[in-house]
Amino acid sequence: MSPARRRKAVRDAQQEGLSERRACQVMGQHRSTQRYQAKGLSEEENRLVARMHELVLRYPRYGYRMITAKLRQEGWSVNAKRVYRLWRQEGFKVPKKVRKKRRVGQSSNGCSRRRAEHKDHVWSWDFIPDRTSTGQPLKWFAIIDEYTRECLALEVDRSITSDRVLEILVQLFLERGVPQHIRSDNGPEFIARAIRRHAALCGLEMLYIEPGAPWENGFAESFFSRLRDELLNVEEFADLSEARWFARRRRKEHNDERPHSSLGYQTPSEFARQCAASVRPPASRQQHSANPVTQPVLS
Repeated sequence: MSPARRRKAVRDAQQEGLSERRACQVMGQHRSTQRYQAKGLSEEENRLVARMHELVLRYPRYGYRMITAKLRQEGWSVNAKRVYRLWRQEGFKVPKKVRKKRRVGQSSNGCSRRRAEHKDHVWSWDFIPDRTSTGQPLKWFAIIDEYTRECLALEVDRSITSDRVLEILVQLFLERGVPQHIRSDNGPEFIARAIRRHAALCGLEMLYIEPGAPWENGFAESFFSRLRDELLNVEEFADLSEARWFARRRRKEHNDERPHSSLGYQTPSEFARQCAASVRPPASRQQHSANPVTQPVLS
């Protein structure tokens, strides 16, 4: 039992007629511990607890480790043990999720076999469905840099075709350059002839995972798992424009504010600034610029 529960047991025994000395001997409690009066929180800890309440209210799916990282971001000098003690004291709790059995898969294009080695080496993309409060469909589309964990694009619309996917991809090529690989499933938007033709012209290799093996695109699956857990299951969107506003805010929050455990609790933007720029020949961007979306490559 904890010291507090032993204190209560000693007091109960004293009410039955035992002396404090005898009751402490029976319960295995030191008399100094029995007489200890707990001190209240200091002014600093009161401010810390108040800030923890604000962070938990804003990020209800964050555990104490993520809250510790957020506090350190804000300049608090705290360690995880102290935050955990206050976390337990305040009764915070994140419901545990059932962990699914992880399988490696058989495809040579899976994320466990073809790992990203530097920034802009491997991107991954995928879709996730959702609905507005009126029941109308929403389709979320994201592109992730697997090495830096940056969210390069996060779009939402009623429907997103392969032409729209290619338009988003072209814009990213002009801003960041052409990656070496893009990992995806075999959805119709990703295996479209226009996208494969454009990728071939840019020297981009498409890594298509095995059908029915979403774990092979684990980085995109992880991103969408957090997106659904922290946004889609929490917010109710009245219409498309509201969903787009949340998409812009979520992308900025993910890149600039949300600590990532696999990056040592740095944000993806902080980690990306520390990475050397990916080495790609300038001809790739020049070649891509000569083939914009309006070229016959889309036909």
